[in-house]
Amino acid sequence: MQKLTDIAGRIVATFLTSALGIIGGASLLGDISMLKAAALAGFAACAQVIERLARASLDGKLTKEEINEAFLGAPKSE
Repeated sequence: MQKLTDIAGRIVATFLTSALGIIGGASLLGDISMLKAAALAGFAACAQVIERLARASLDGKLTKEEINEAFLGAPKSE
């Protein structure tokens, strides 16, 4: 349950940091509403993290290191 809480909180943080980062760019373009651009950026960032978590859990175990790698985007050292 601790891992799930940690992952959920970090997913929200990933969404917010990606969404907030795009708001300025969307306001410059003018053709795209800021809300839509922020939502798209946030969902795209979360999808990348969720994909990395899914790949890491294919063996049935998800370690703290794999979780950190998924959020940091660091390649898995072999």
